[in-house]
Amino acid sequence: MRQEYDVIVIGCGPAGATVAAVLAGKGRRVVVLEREKFPRYHIGESLIPFTYFPLKRIGMVEKMKASHFTKKYSVQFVTQDGRLSHPFYFFKHLQHEAACTWQVLRSEFDQMLMDNAREKGAEVIEEITVREFIQENGYVTGVRAVTKTGETREFCAPLTADASGRDALAITRNGWKVRDPYLNKVAIWTYYKGALRDPGIDEGATTVAYVPEKGWFWYIPLAGDVVSVGIVAEKDYLFQGTKDLAEIFHREVKKNRWIEEHLAVGEQFGPYRVTGEYSYRSRHCAADGLVLVGDAFAFLDPVFSSGVFLALRSGELAADAIDAALTDGDYSAARFVEYGKTVCQGIEAMRRLVYAFYDHAFSFRTFVRTYPNLIGDMTDCLIGNLFIDFDPLFKAVADFAKVPQPLTHGAPLIAAK
Repeated sequence: MRQEYDVIVIGCGPAGATVAAVLAGKGRRVVVLEREKFPRYHIGESLIPFTYFPLKRIGMVEKMKASHFTKKYSVQFVTQDGRLSHPFYFFKHLQHEAACTWQVLRSEFDQMLMDNAREKGAEVIEEITVREFIQENGYVTGVRAVTKTGETREFCAPLTADASGRDALAITRNGWKVRDPYLNKVAIWTYYKGALRDPGIDEGATTVAYVPEKGWFWYIPLAGDVVSVGIVAEKDYLFQGTKDLAEIFHREVKKNRWIEEHLAVGEQFGPYRVTGEYSYRSRHCAADGLVLVGDAFAFLDPVFSSGVFLALRSGELAADAIDAALTDGDYSAARFVEYGKTVCQGIEAMRRLVYAFYDHAFSFRTFVRTYPNLIGDMTDCLIGNLFIDFDPLFKAVADFAKVPQPLTHGAPLIAAK
């Protein structure tokens, strides 16, 4: 079976669903090929305020407001001995309804995004696995996929958007993955029912709680009196002495008083989960007939919960670039130069902040006290306003921590003609 479309989207997570919704909304013939059956489990539950804007673009904000997801007004930091920072309240900086965001159940949130793409006119096929790209004269012109019953199907389109998440189909096939050597962390996490929540407006806050060696816990209050809680640190640190995930997790809980007290009244349920290789970027954001989106292009350490925003925003940017390419009938990698520059600019802003976070010499408390005039810039970075000039902020951060140079890879693969 061979079917023709304007665009093929691989994966229907936040990035793929956004690409599909935008392009279908423009009248393009879009097919989305999703390996799993939704709803399905996924980590990455905390949204930052600027997710509002791509969600608004694709018609999701009112659906989010009507959901039962926990409202999130701030992020706060906790020292090892349990001292809580002043929360970074988003509404003190951002005078917009986007200042109230959400802690989401990804199984439900991603289902909502998939349903929204279908409502916009995209064809979404679940439980179908893309095996390979079809190429003609150096261009990707489609994909070959296999259904759960073993049937092989071919889909053809002048442009394919790889939004396959951390499976990263194009990166894997082409050997394009470049890991960040400094941000190669491991996470172990689980869920609690009935754990302690802070009172009032702080009930839905994301808490980042420190443990030794610049490791940290996330503590994310979800709907249904559930809390997502996980530890992130270097692999050698976490797995010293044992590989038992539950044993490691509870050993680390005892190293932060705030986390220990908040979990003490709750009951752990479900498995303990683990993942690693937390930061990477593809050598290329696009090739002829192909563009990479969301985690299929790059993934950044999740300490500031930027992942879903970067997926949504890159999906929106990719969709606009694809639409323009379709209009002009030019499907070359060169069409995605500006797309790559813009996405990398946003990633680099957050990457510099993540590097500072892991630097032993850096403290948010000390930085804010020393540079009160830069609190606004720091908050902009934390809320996802990433596409502005942060040079003054990180020039000041460099007084306390090593600030990395921008990575040079991530541009389109433009072949010599």
